[in-house]
Amino acid sequence: MIGKKLVVLLSKEIGRGTDGTVVYEGRYEGREVAVKRLQQSHIKLVDQEIANLIASDHGHNIVRYHGVESDTNFLYLALERCACNLMDLIEMHSTNSSQNEENILGNAKLWKANIDRPSSLLLKLMRDMVSGLVVLHNSCIVHRDLKPQNVLIIKQSSTLCAKLSDMGISRKLSDNRFSLSNHPSSCAASTGWKAPEQLQLVGRQTKKMDLFSLGCILFYCITGGKHPFGHSDERDGNIRKKQPDLSSIEDFPEAFDLISSLLQFDLEKRPEASEVMHHPLFWNAKTRLYFFRDTSDSVSENPNLLSGLQSTAKTVLGTDSKGNVTPWNTKIFNNEINLNHPKIKGTYKFDKVEDLLRFIRNRLSHYRQDSEDIKKHFGSLYEGFNDFFTCQFPKLFFEVYKVVRKYCKEDEFFKAYFEEDQ
Repeated sequence: MIGKKLVVLLSKEIGRGTDGTVVYEGRYEGREVAVKRLQQSHIKLVDQEIANLIASDHGHNIVRYHGVESDTNFLYLALERCACNLMDLIEMHSTNSSQNEENILGNAKLWKANIDRPSSLLLKLMRDMVSGLVVLHNSCIVHRDLKPQNVLIIKQSSTLCAKLSDMGISRKLSDNRFSLSNHPSSCAASTGWKAPEQLQLVGRQTKKMDLFSLGCILFYCITGGKHPFGHSDERDGNIRKKQPDLSSIEDFPEAFDLISSLLQFDLEKRPEASEVMHHPLFWNAKTRLYFFRDTSDSVSENPNLLSGLQSTAKTVLGTDSKGNVTPWNTKIFNNEINLNHPKIKGTYKFDKVEDLLRFIRNRLSHYRQDSEDIKKHFGSLYEGFNDFFTCQFPKLFFEVYKVVRKYCKEDEFFKAYFEEDQ
């Protein structure tokens, strides 16, 4: 018993830090908690961590602080108990550690089985991280040590939630200041996840350093544990040399777009956390399909939109050996569909992206009336349907998005896609 409220279970260690910090299971006022034990010599860092946890306590995606106790040698922070951290979760799933994975995930998956994309659950966890970062930055707090180990995974009813933790070296910006006043090397962030300005100890250190780390973490999630700057012993060197390797996500254009912007070496070019929240990477299947529908409905009234879509044909549909556009019907109709449902081909022009969008729109509109074999072929509404077309045309969504953003962003019909959370 530590103080009057805290019980520390010293036989049940959860993890260790590099600075002598140990995390145990425990109970605070009868509630199950994680107990972070730090040496008394770290009292300034503890006070800072507590202050920043309290300042961001309104955030759903920040680990909850319950209280603090102390004895002669140590300070004990009582924090929200988690199921695991993000690194544990990704490694469990990547190495097929079935028992632990089943205990945490149940029947849920982190990646889709039929397409090389993160599942809706993993996208939610990634967005949770961004949401937590928005709360910190709106509270003028710079985390400074974002990494997979500092993202905790909490079980909440039937799903999982990601929360930012370990605020030990976080810093609160002074009033009306946009950068930290110095570069304290004694409280350096973890190797391999630092922004270049943290490594070089030159220039301003701002909220934007967290965005660089976030880009590395999102890449880590999407690729099942890879890092954009290589193996652990070469990451800091590659960051200094400005040598990221994003080849693993080249066929995932919306992820490539977001992560490459987060990894900009010019910190002013990195987006704000609030902007990341609205990125189309996080749009769900229903929103994407409705976006296709609304785009198709707008083509006839907008010549610029039409010409923009036409210009994407080779990128979206691919080309044959002679450089001609590959007809999209060859990728989506099998012999059974061709034989049993000849009318499904309609009057579409199979070398036109705008006609592919019209086909998607029409199939979406008539989905409930379609026969069971057609539904089975194209997948369930909405997730399976979206996965089918993403698998066949991985560049379709983001190419269409870029065209609409260029020509229709201010149109009343499309404003909601660019201004509201999806």
